[in-house]
Amino acid sequence: MDLYEHQAKELFDRYGVPTLRGTVVTTPEEAAAAAESMDLPVVVKAQVKVGGRGKAGGVKLARTKEDVVAHAEAILGMDIKGHTVHKVLIDPGVDIAEEYYMSFLIDRSNRSYLAMCSVAGGMDIETVAKEQPEALAKIAIDPDEGVDLAHAREIAAQGHLPADILDAAAATIEKLYRVFDGADASLVEVNPMVRTGDGRVLAIDGKVTLDDNSEGRQQDLFAEYRDNSTADPHELAAKEVGLNYVKLDGTVGIIGNGAGLVMSTLDVVAYAGEAYDNVRPANFLDIGGGASAAVMEAGLRIIMEDPQVEAVFVNVFGGITSCIEVANGILQALGQLGDSLTKPLVVRLDGNDVAPAREILDNAQHPLITTAGDMDEGAATVARITASRLGQLDAKK
Repeated sequence: MDLYEHQAKELFDRYGVPTLRGTVVTTPEEAAAAAESMDLPVVVKAQVKVGGRGKAGGVKLARTKEDVVAHAEAILGMDIKGHTVHKVLIDPGVDIAEEYYMSFLIDRSNRSYLAMCSVAGGMDIETVAKEQPEALAKIAIDPDEGVDLAHAREIAAQGHLPADILDAAAATIEKLYRVFDGADASLVEVNPMVRTGDGRVLAIDGKVTLDDNSEGRQQDLFAEYRDNSTADPHELAAKEVGLNYVKLDGTVGIIGNGAGLVMSTLDVVAYAGEAYDNVRPANFLDIGGGASAAVMEAGLRIIMEDPQVEAVFVNVFGGITSCIEVANGILQALGQLGDSLTKPLVVRLDGNDVAPAREILDNAQHPLITTAGDMDEGAATVARITASRLGQLDAKK
């Protein structure tokens, strides 16, 4: 889970990382009020979970109160790489003498942690790695040993930070590692980490990604920092019942069991939909290996409530999952949704208990259910039904 900059810096503060603590606001008037308590100049910073804010005009220096209001008005509502700015951070200005780069991340290829440090901060680190590779130090970190002050000083030295601030930089770096380790983060990045005119080393920016796999032992942290304001409501509903759901931009709802089968189903439906205009998968939904009828019902309900979906393809190969459970779950969901249900289903079942499951569906004789013998047939059928509902049958290529 990515954190906003203001959340990352709040987390830094808890671990003793020297940083700046500004005020988050959502209106120009609030921005002006926040700046009243700070010495000018201040910095107005878009709060979005994406890089490139500065290049997009999302970070502005305000030297007057009028600048604060004008910059807040310009930045709020701005689109930065598909992310709309709903709030800005008003940060106190700081006298910057030099800018550095520092990060800790998980190095999955080497099954270890990695520290990256550079004297060339304040710019895109990929650019530094490409144009000045000698300026970017990469140091493997043993998770069992961690980073103490001596190791942190070595990291700073390898990043070519000036000798006279190595001790101050090491203190900041060691605390940043505490954030990385203590919060179960997969990334802690500071760009820039700065040297101020009076010799301090500050993390004036911050990017933190919490490892989703750690949510079980970091429940308080996830609950505190989770932002559902911009999340898809169907993804939230799926998460509440433990389903793996990802919203896509098509019109065919997809339910399957097992990530591999669901991914294959997306491809097959997309291929079948090429015969028409705008017939593509609307979601990824994996009901899991041992899904019960209740889970099937929950998944189907989530997809049926998506106004973008015109038809649904249920593609299940029963291994651990019994096809009987799937068939019963489909009928239970249809019964619960009742007259509000108008979207047709194409169902392909195979594997464990497939014969009695197909018999259950056949005996139900539900007008919205069409069965398919295999995945290709099911994909072609659901693409045709969707195109018909969209008035695109004549658009077949």
